[in-house]
Amino acid sequence: MGCGGASAGLRHHRHPTHLTPREHGLSTLIDVDGTTVQIDGQGDQAILMIHGWPDTLQLWDRTVELLRERWCCIRFTLPGYDIAGPRRSASVAQMTELIRRVIEVANGGRPLTLMVHDWGAFYGYRFVAAHPQLVTRLVGLDIGDAGSSAHVAGLDWRAKLGIAVYQLALVAAYRLGGRLGDRLARRTARMVRAPADPATIHAGMGWPYDATWLGSNGGMPKAPPLQPPCPMLFLYGTRKPFMFHSAEWAQAIAARPGSTVQGLRTGHWLMLNDPQAFHQAVLGWLEPAALPAA
Repeated sequence: MGCGGASAGLRHHRHPTHLTPREHGLSTLIDVDGTTVQIDGQGDQAILMIHGWPDTLQLWDRTVELLRERWCCIRFTLPGYDIAGPRRSASVAQMTELIRRVIEVANGGRPLTLMVHDWGAFYGYRFVAAHPQLVTRLVGLDIGDAGSSAHVAGLDWRAKLGIAVYQLALVAAYRLGGRLGDRLARRTARMVRAPADPATIHAGMGWPYDATWLGSNGGMPKAPPLQPPCPMLFLYGTRKPFMFHSAEWAQAIAARPGSTVQGLRTGHWLMLNDPQAFHQAVLGWLEPAALPAA
């Protein structure tokens, strides 16, 4: 079963079907066009969470534990990011369609809240622009108008060099593949202080960077910075060497009705660097009545 009883595309469960997620707090796994989607909780509201590099759907474990009593939490691992799975990649159009299909199968095609981080934000923003009717609220994490003219203009040469170094290292890792590529990917993850388990990091995760720099999978077609058609919460870490958004874009988001922009004293992985502050900010925006009284 999916959120709200959606069942189209259901192919397998992790647990015997007579054990329901509500009764035992178990996750349901469904297959959406070859991608395994995990569903936790049976709340009336649904939230889809999409991660980035070098993470998997496990990035959201603590957030799901917090929300699952009242929300139906949907998440999946990006194509090719599961170290136990086959080497895969996707174009921007394919990622947009995958997100649409996940909502269709896991949530019956009903609109939901979208929470996105890193590459998940890049693809999530493209999805919102293409299918605004399917997203009621948007939580963007640490990635704003990255790569826009305003963002690039605000970066000094050190920031530009830093971005190029780690991204090109991941392109090289992806092209090398094998043990050498995996070693380079893990070294790069250490360099940027990625909190993911090194055992889960591998060269095949680098395909979005390869598309950005070398044009594979159709490249990364330019698009104007997102102007969300729905309320947006934008959270970003202030303790990192450079930002992935421009001040102008953040100001424009903050000025939109129902939207909030907030910096947290974290690095890029806000939900892991300071879970308490992150979850307080998210809950305070999504459902302020759920916060404990001061």
